Amino acid sequence: MANYTQYSDKELVALVNSRDHLAFTEIYDRYWRKLLMIAWNHTQENSHAKDLVHEVFMSLWEKSDPAEIQNVGAYLATAMRLSLFQHFQKEQRRTGLAKENYIFSELSDDDEKLDALFLKEYINGIVEEMPEKCKLVFRYSRDHGLKNAEIAEKMNISEKGVEATLTRALKILRFKLKNYSIIVFIIAVIK
Repeated sequence: MANYTQYSDKELVALVNSRDHLAFTEIYDRYWRKLLMIAWNHTQENSHAKDLVHEVFMSLWEKSDPAEIQNVGAYLATAMRLSLFQHFQKEQRRTGLAKENYIFSELSDDDEKLDALFLKEYINGIVEEMPEKCKLVFRYSRDHGLKNAEIAEKMNISEKGVEATLTRALKILRFKLKNYSIIVFIIAVIK
């Protein structure tokens, strides 16, 4: 019997892709506490947090593709952020329906700030999974506000190389966000 604790995350994901239950259990054992802490910190409810962790691991089981998953921890954290975002979107829709049927006070700006925070976290997770060069160029451009010429000098590449890499990073973001029907928010976050 194989000792799955000795396997790397990448090896475990490959085994999960071939429906190895023990490999899946090992990944679960490695990451469930971290995911539960993330979920609980945002929901402050045990049952919701546990449900979200369960959903994330079910999505790993159902969608695992070793070619897509470069870093299991980052993949799971991103999936958790997305689940949290979707959870709060559902809650917001429920609140909206309740407002239509009953008289409630206006939603505060805090709800919009929370949505923006979750979207930013989700985008950060996508950026973390990008190839190293894309990630660096994107961070220099968007997080540090550097111009293409400054990035080119800092990374010792041409300005055209910076433009191409930044275009690639944005394409990755758009593709990932489009899959989850939140592409409309990207303009506000990346500008």
